[in-house]
Amino acid sequence: MNGTRVFWYECFEMNDNDCPDIISSMPSVGDTIFYQVAPSVIGGIIALAVVIYLIFGRVLSSPTRFDDDELFVDGPYQGLTMMEKIAKSIQEGAIAFLLEEYIYISIFVVIMFVVIGLMTNEWSSYCPAFLLGAVLSGSCGWIGMLIAVKANVRTANAARISLNNALQVAFSSGGVMGISVVSLGVLGIIFCYAVWSSRGVNSEELGYLPAFGFGASAIALFARVGGGIFTKAADVGADLVGKVESDIPEDDPKNPATIADNVGDNVGDVAGMGADLFESFCGSIIGCVILAENAVEFFYNKNPYGNSTSNEEEFIHHVQEVDIKTFIAIPFWITGFGIVSSCVGIFLVRTGANGKVKRNELQHKLLKAINTGILTAATLSVILSLVTCGVLLGWDSPIAYKVWGCVIIGLFAGILIGQVTEYTTSFVYKPTISIAKKSRIGSAGVIIQGLGIGMLSTLPPVIIIIVATLACYYLADSYGVGIAAVGMLSTLGITLSTDAFGPVADNAGGIAEMADLPEDVREATDGLDALGNTTAATGKGFCIGSAVLATLALLASFRIEADIDGIDISKADVLVAGILGACLPYVFSALSMMAVGRAASLMIEEVRRQFENYKLLSNNPLQEPDYATCVKISTRSSLVEMITPALTAIMSPLFVGFLLGREALGGLLIGSLLSGFMLAIFMANSGGAWDNAKKFIEADNLTKVYATNYENERNSMGKGSSYHKATVVGDTVGDPFKDTAGPSLDILIKLMTMMGLLFVREFETEPFHKNKW
Repeated sequence: MNGTRVFWYECFEMNDNDCPDIISSMPSVGDTIFYQVAPSVIGGIIALAVVIYLIFGRVLSSPTRFDDDELFVDGPYQGLTMMEKIAKSIQEGAIAFLLEEYIYISIFVVIMFVVIGLMTNEWSSYCPAFLLGAVLSGSCGWIGMLIAVKANVRTANAARISLNNALQVAFSSGGVMGISVVSLGVLGIIFCYAVWSSRGVNSEELGYLPAFGFGASAIALFARVGGGIFTKAADVGADLVGKVESDIPEDDPKNPATIADNVGDNVGDVAGMGADLFESFCGSIIGCVILAENAVEFFYNKNPYGNSTSNEEEFIHHVQEVDIKTFIAIPFWITGFGIVSSCVGIFLVRTGANGKVKRNELQHKLLKAINTGILTAATLSVILSLVTCGVLLGWDSPIAYKVWGCVIIGLFAGILIGQVTEYTTSFVYKPTISIAKKSRIGSAGVIIQGLGIGMLSTLPPVIIIIVATLACYYLADSYGVGIAAVGMLSTLGITLSTDAFGPVADNAGGIAEMADLPEDVREATDGLDALGNTTAATGKGFCIGSAVLATLALLASFRIEADIDGIDISKADVLVAGILGACLPYVFSALSMMAVGRAASLMIEEVRRQFENYKLLSNNPLQEPDYATCVKISTRSSLVEMITPALTAIMSPLFVGFLLGREALGGLLIGSLLSGFMLAIFMANSGGAWDNAKKFIEADNLTKVYATNYENERNSMGKGSSYHKATVVGDTVGDPFKDTAGPSLDILIKLMTMMGLLFVREFETEPFHKNKW
């Protein structure tokens, strides 16, 4: 019997004399903490080693110029090439913004540290865990952004050699972000679990984990909202005044908002996205750990032999605790193996083309390279997840295959949501092409069609999430939903890498254009940028889908922590809280988008002022554009404007919890989840489709569509035409949709749920409780 996995209920199927033998065999199940988390510890350490190699072995080792490049001989940029000068301006702007943003965030962290301590009186566990989550989340964003602004000029320079060299540098930069997030996230949770595991493994004894998650969520919200406002204020200002009013190309060095636009790509799409997915990744693990006790109750909820003797009850208590630890170990093992799989996948991303690539082969080679890495990582993760379930739960146990089935469902749900997003937003497919065609009737047609496409695009992800949730709930109850989220995020290391390299490629293209590099270099960087746009669009859908599954697991944990049987929407207090929750994503989105509008207005006025006063569009400008002033405008505006949306998200759960109690708070969380999920999908897909409709026309594809019709117009359907300007307006509307409000909504629903989970025991069970009011 030794070495065989035995669950507590099975002891009653044997003679009483066999129980001591069973007890003696139980340490092999995983009583020690290291056994429970060993794959994650090993995977996290391997990942950190990979990060160091990617930084020093691939990114920083790549040169920023060739020996025969022309240098500045005097002034502040003495000894630099034009590319290095532009890159230095981007680096300085990004670092200045992030430092100032983190000062604001640090003040919030200190305040919440005190609030958590006063409300929970857990100064020695909850408060340090919250601080650790905040620090690690901020560190992920900082590391990713710092490497991204070092990699952009190196990618542009590498594109002068070959597409493969450029891909290696850009993707390695994204790999630093992706692998840093998963390694720091899992090691942070393991640290908390190791330090405070002596408190116990039951759900009420694991409250320090939601505190860790809340720290990560808070930083993610500020980073996403602040970075999103910064990048879109600069982008809208640069596009409207530059491309629409002045008819100059994107990234033209005459445009003073160009550097701010490139800075925004890093602080919004790298630092903000890194903190966002750090939160989702940690939230899925935390939800599973808290639901481990629920899994034991679901699978072994009955004693088939009636009342137990005192010795049997003691035995059951002992063995149940070991079973709980086994279900706690499962997400750690899956995550650890997923990290290793992602590291393998990253090293397989290469085009194999060391020379110049033909234009019509560019996207094919790039997509093949990316898909090779992702599919390899996913396949390895699936196999190793099966090994995890077999080792921990027993190869002959049906439970092992049920849990493994949840992992598979989560992985496939993530892939399907990504494919649906790509279909909706890529200009290869009908939805985006239909938006581009509407440019014939002006910008209003483009906007109306984009809104309709975005609304329709909510249906497939909803169906995918419904099927995945029901299937996982049937297989393993709420724990299965949490495992599905872990499965979806198990290969986050490489998935996030494919998202994070996009801004680097975008910056590299901007640098190539501003430095007037040869056309074939810009062609290579444009290819990388187009691939980055595709992966970014699918990544946003993936972010939202994973956030919903993670939030569903956290909601199940909330019900257990709140000690309530369910959330009855027929109760008046629960109903009104649900209505308020459904309203909050709209209020939050409105605040975010109006903040972009106000900041963009200041940017537009500044760009117009410089065009007029410095004669920047003439052949003999009076001076160079003042890029620094535009960066300062975006920085100042975004930091001030991010405060109101963030406080709205943070104060709402506290207000409802204190006023209406635990069950009503559950109603608020459900309302915000349902409304926020739909709105996030709608905004992300509408914005992505508007963006690619513009790119469809810039690639002169509309001319090809109408090659035989509208013969008199077909020569003026490309870049600079009235059709192009109509789609630029649509893209400008879509910018805050897809890069500010939309991505922030998945953080909103996770943050509110994590807050509810953290503070739920401090709220009363009934509304308007006499002890509080």
